[in-house]
Amino acid sequence: MKDDNSKIQGLSRRNVLELGALGLAAAMLPGAAFAEDKKLKVAAIFATPIEEPWDNQIHVALQRAEKELGIEYKWSEKVQTADFSRVMREYAQGGYQLVLGDAFAAERESRRTAKQFPKTAWLFGSGAGPAEPNFGVFDNWIHEPAYLSGLIAGKMSKSGTIGAVAAMGIPEVNRLVNAFFAGAREVNPNVKKKVAFIGSFFDPPKAKEAAIAQIDAGVDVIYAERFGVIEAAVEKKILAISNMSDQSSLGPDTVITGPVWNMYPTVEQAIKLVKAGVFTAQDYGDFSRMAKGGSSLAPYHKFDKTLPAEVKDLVEKKKTEILEGNFRVDVDENTPVSD
Repeated sequence: MKDDNSKIQGLSRRNVLELGALGLAAAMLPGAAFAEDKKLKVAAIFATPIEEPWDNQIHVALQRAEKELGIEYKWSEKVQTADFSRVMREYAQGGYQLVLGDAFAAERESRRTAKQFPKTAWLFGSGAGPAEPNFGVFDNWIHEPAYLSGLIAGKMSKSGTIGAVAAMGIPEVNRLVNAFFAGAREVNPNVKKKVAFIGSFFDPPKAKEAAIAQIDAGVDVIYAERFGVIEAAVEKKILAISNMSDQSSLGPDTVITGPVWNMYPTVEQAIKLVKAGVFTAQDYGDFSRMAKGGSSLAPYHKFDKTLPAEVKDLVEKKKTEILEGNFRVDVDENTPVSD
């Protein structure tokens, strides 16, 4: 366990009415005993190293909450599935009122453990739904900026072949890759795609190897869904789309932009509900969407001067349509395959 100085919506109308009708005592809800003169204790449990982009975005959001919302924050990284429940129990028994993390590989264990600590609010990344009374879920619903990135890739590809190297063929990964390719085909119906899954959430050497294979096969714009891909793109001097965070610094002449996941709206909402004593099992997914400020496109940086004006105008127009609700990016969670 390390200190960070060393990774739902709100209640629905129906929830509020039910709480009022039942006259539930505040003491029944996680966070009910929180006192304003004390710091809310928040912890995070990460299955991967903290530099892995998915977990890192949660960590960054919690660090921001520590500064802006005055919480006390601790975290644990590289927690194996066999140890997940133990770490959960340690935080709950240590008085942490809100615990977030990455439960994908430990779904059953985390849900069973959460039930043992009903006064602790649990909020975990999960491909499944929330579980009463206190197990909330979230995911990175950043398919909208992934689609916008695809528009750029489709326009910028000279070979007519674009690629994506991703973790594995699971719904939360598939929808990003499919949205990327959908954007590319919106502007170039004839574009061909290459897809590779590395079978891991964090294996940069393997991701790099898969990327080089795609580049050698003709890919000239590649979606770096995993770490390691940008390194290959830099070496081979092709264009890249980053993922989860602004990764321009990894290849200033290579990375055009990419979808960015901002977990702060999700974290902020959860903390507010816990402090108010009204945290319940909810799906916080909507807080990752562009309209909620939970996702966006990374800045163009050096490409702001070289990206054709027509491409930037196209992206801006489609972004506006998404934010105004006039265009909806399809959620396709089928496993993509190469052409």
